[in-house]
Amino acid sequence: MASALLGLARAPVRPLPWGGLAARLASSMALPEQAQQLFESAVSAVLPGPMLHRVLVVDPSGKQLKVRDRSFHLRNNLYLVGFGKAVLGMAAAAEELLGQHLVQGVISVPRGIRAAVELAGKHEMLLKPHSRIQVFEGAENNLPDRDALRASLAIRQLAEGLTADDLLLVLISGGGSALLPAPIPPVTLEEKQMLTKLLAARGATIQELNTIRKALSQLKGGGLAQAAYPAQVVSLILSDVVGDPVEVIASGPTVASSHSVQDCLHILTRYGLRAALPRSVKTVLARADSNPRGPHTCGHVLNVVIGSNQLALAETQRQAEALGFRAVVLSAAVQGNVRTVAQFYALLALEAGARLTSAGAAGAPGAEDRELHQLAAELQLPDLRLLEALEAVAGARGPVCLLAGGEPTVQLQGSGRGGRNQELALRVGVELGRQPLGPVDVLFFSGGTDGQDGPTEAAGAWVTAELASQAAAEGLDPAAFMAENDSHTFFCRLQGGTHLQYSGLTGTNVMDTHFLLLRPR
Repeated sequence: MASALLGLARAPVRPLPWGGLAARLASSMALPEQAQQLFESAVSAVLPGPMLHRVLVVDPSGKQLKVRDRSFHLRNNLYLVGFGKAVLGMAAAAEELLGQHLVQGVISVPRGIRAAVELAGKHEMLLKPHSRIQVFEGAENNLPDRDALRASLAIRQLAEGLTADDLLLVLISGGGSALLPAPIPPVTLEEKQMLTKLLAARGATIQELNTIRKALSQLKGGGLAQAAYPAQVVSLILSDVVGDPVEVIASGPTVASSHSVQDCLHILTRYGLRAALPRSVKTVLARADSNPRGPHTCGHVLNVVIGSNQLALAETQRQAEALGFRAVVLSAAVQGNVRTVAQFYALLALEAGARLTSAGAAGAPGAEDRELHQLAAELQLPDLRLLEALEAVAGARGPVCLLAGGEPTVQLQGSGRGGRNQELALRVGVELGRQPLGPVDVLFFSGGTDGQDGPTEAAGAWVTAELASQAAAEGLDPAAFMAENDSHTFFCRLQGGTHLQYSGLTGTNVMDTHFLLLRPR
């Protein structure tokens, strides 16, 4: 499908009153086209420019910077640092907004990002030729390296030079942890990487890995905020983590760590690594344990989440209603094995389709309904609004759009090409074909808001209940492709690749979006 430029602003659309006109509007467009429009709405809501302008306002007098409901004095005292995959565009938007008030800046971004942005034609996400912001590129393949370390030390140097009269603006997005490696001496970057790899190989959770990373870092776990003290710090965060926990995103450089040295030692003991620790790591942990000042606080910091999956879904809901759908946000915290998530969405489509075409008739829960609720309990989604969604479907008199987002996981067992969005779409398509859905058209869409699903150029894919028959007509066996995690190759071959969503590099990332569209025939 051709894709409109995601950077272009759409004219504001007012939701239509539910009834004939709205239903006719939703029925007049093809479901794939509507899914594409919804995806563009989701991404547009969390692009760097609009996000920054929503939260940052320079007073007309030029003497104050307003951040939400807080005001900060401007007097040639504003500095900027940033790190993350989306930070280049965030920094460009911030510098354009702040103008001459910005004194100096340093950002750490992925290797090759400037060339990729330029190739994508998104010049608004590039810094101007005479920018006051210095750019470091590093962390190739999202792994900390010497270039990212140099960037981290430059960021630390800027922060440590600030005074009580200064204001530091910190831009953070996903991928920021790998772009901000600064081990506490005498620990080396290689020693820290080796320790985290050993922990991961022995089954340590992401929370446990972050606890160790923070303990051994100069800048993570509130270290950057401490380095900038006594300057005031405003941290603007684009969340790529379910639930938007600011202490987890990029390992919380402006959030005081709540973990102690004893927590670290318990983790290392649990995985049998305490006795084999390098001398440098033991030195750093012993030094922290004997620090008479105790853990530092971050009372001089304002942390603001400016973009999230929840925000993207809220805008998508408004767009869906404007297109004539009855729209409900199911969850912004979808996690778990992609197989289980696919089964959940397929059963949801079956149950929702039955309610949508039965004129709201209520009856005793069937086997599908019980299995759907069982899968929902298994996924343990904290914000799931399943009952509300099913009630809305039962009361609808036309097309329905169920929205969700998050980050399911794929257990790799093959050597094919794909990503979690294409894998999820393929699995949902297969599941949808297992049982008749009745007189209702169903489409499922899954797309990554960064525009890149795994090591492919596609953002995601869409499927219908006819996927199995479409594949059979072209001699394709979905099960064989799923066994090799080769979803991208499957969709490239299916009907000339028309099921793939291409948006190009978006310059943002708030995880994935999932749409389930149902329209009575």
